[in-house]
Amino acid sequence: MKDDISFDRSVIEPTGQAVSVSPFVRRLVAPNGGPFTFTGTCTYLVGQGDLAVIDPGPAHDGHFDALVVAIGKARVSAIVVTHTHKDHSPLSRHLQALTGAPIIGCGPHQAARALGAGETNMLDASSDQDHVPDRLMQDGEIFEGQGFTLEAVATPGHTMNHLAFALSQENALFSGDHVMAWSTSIVAPPDGSMGAYMNSLERLMAREEAIYWPGHGGPVTEPKRFVRGLLNHRRMREATITERVQAGDRHIVNIVEALYAGLDPKLKGAAALSVFAHLEELVARGVVHTEGDARLDGEYWV
Repeated sequence: MKDDISFDRSVIEPTGQAVSVSPFVRRLVAPNGGPFTFTGTCTYLVGQGDLAVIDPGPAHDGHFDALVVAIGKARVSAIVVTHTHKDHSPLSRHLQALTGAPIIGCGPHQAARALGAGETNMLDASSDQDHVPDRLMQDGEIFEGQGFTLEAVATPGHTMNHLAFALSQENALFSGDHVMAWSTSIVAPPDGSMGAYMNSLERLMAREEAIYWPGHGGPVTEPKRFVRGLLNHRRMREATITERVQAGDRHIVNIVEALYAGLDPKLKGAAALSVFAHLEELVARGVVHTEGDARLDGEYWV
């Protein structure tokens, strides 16, 4: 079995209806498709008469109405949030106002580090700063539903408060945006940390779930192989970035041009942040050097 990564970009349409994907799980896709959300955010309803709703999604009236229909007469015992991006968490507050269910899971939004001098956070617009859970779940903590359990699994990196949730009854993991079958996760400073992200991937390698249900797109059906591929992909990207710096590309804009030829201009900002995340980690390890702290507009050398 090869360790290389193969993405599955099978389209999961936002039909406005919850689809049963396993005996315990239904999936409802929000109509917020885009370059970073694929066909839309996946909201999961776990359980039967007693439900946990994982990642209610963006503040979108149509998605909220579809979610209410999907819930029907069932009781919502918990509203579970993996992380605080605006395509995942804002609807939790609307759902709580309707059902009275507690919001549990990740804590308030937090960055991996403080902003440097003159630095701005390019991801502020995507962060849900209003998220405050009723119950902050720590790594390994359990939520007991009626006939099912969800275990919090700390997976910082994409955001520093990111949690995945293991459903022991089906040997499954709700992986949020940490691991997705359709694409690699965006890791962008100062909100994200490449070192934390890689450590979280290593941690998942030690787990035995047979399937992942991600925040966007279809399931990851061979998790160990796929996560190993993600690790190798990131290590290869790190090596390539180091080679570009050695070749004389001393600024991130030049590295992006060399590594992402033909990339949609709309995605170049995200590519620059990804390169920046790798450079932060390389500087921290002393592989690459810069003046002072790593910066998006900094100069790098080996």
